[in-house]
Amino acid sequence: MSHEARLDSLEIQNVVASSAVGQELDLESLSDDVAGAEFNPDNFPGLVYRTQDPRAANLIFRSGKIVCTGASSVDEVNRALEQVFEELGSLGIPTDGREEATVQNIVSSADLGTTLNLNALAIGLGLEHVEYEPEQFPGLVYRIDDPNVVVLLFGSGKIVITGAKKVEFAREAINVVSDEIESLGLLG
Repeated sequence: MSHEARLDSLEIQNVVASSAVGQELDLESLSDDVAGAEFNPDNFPGLVYRTQDPRAANLIFRSGKIVCTGASSVDEVNRALEQVFEELGSLGIPTDGREEATVQNIVSSADLGTTLNLNALAIGLGLEHVEYEPEQFPGLVYRIDDPNVVVLLFGSGKIVITGAKKVEFAREAINVVSDEIESLGLLG
């Protein structure tokens, strides 16, 4: 199967990004004023504000830091954060000092289109880059340096890529993994 077909199977599962409003926030007061906000400081120090379109959870901290998670694209992250800033602005909180969103992690999945022999891969890829303990976790954990991501490989041929800061890094990771498996003669 060609790299192109494998790349077509790439699906973004979650984008995590951070931003900040540029000032400290009174979360107790915000939890009263923001419809649907959840704030339970005994369980979690941030206020959780969920947007519906796009679907994302925005974690707002006292420091003014905001973490957006659950979006399925960078564009959705930006749209969700824009809604947060609009909501804060409507409550009289200045947002002109806000930070541009910084992508922290993109989690994506793909299908290599063939079954994998994880025992052979663990040896072939080099034990210094791999964690494989099937009695603990059914996947092989493969740490790649360039791009700097972690790839979980499963016997079914499905893979999960985590730690990418850009979607292109996930695409590059598929190529790196495919090339390595092919060069080991382990790609069906």
